[in-house]
Amino acid sequence: MHITRYTDYSLRVLIYLAINTEHLATINEIAKSYNISKNHLMKIVQQLNLKGYLLAIRGKNGGIKLNKSPELINIGMLVRELEDSNKLVECFGDNNQCVITSSCKLKQVFAQAQQSFYQTLDKFTLADLVGSDEQSQLGNILALKAV
Repeated sequence: MHITRYTDYSLRVLIYLAINTEHLATINEIAKSYNISKNHLMKIVQQLNLKGYLLAIRGKNGGIKLNKSPELINIGMLVRELEDSNKLVECFGDNNQCVITSSCKLKQVFAQAQQSFYQTLDKFTLADLVGSDEQSQLGNILALKAV
């Protein structure tokens, strides 16, 4: 299975916010810590805000923070929302041009694999991704990178 860079970065933003709870984070701070594009993160933060995963506060002392407890953010549900057009093979799409679709079982096999992928992700929350021991280590690494 493959997730888009958009979903990858969305997960990184949420992980960062779950670790750094003592202050409002900025997009610039997150971009520096992961060494990724600030412009790309702005789009991601806007969508995560619209979907209710984080709260964006405007102004001089503004920033972003989680809008839900990490225990309430299910990874499977999040990935489904962000990967809504995830087509593993051509026959998953509306514009299927494959000539063997009517007799091929590939679609069913990949649909089952995709279902298993999401069922596994459904078992985890954001809190699981930043367990207490790992949380302090991740926080230290991200803080060093942001400097």
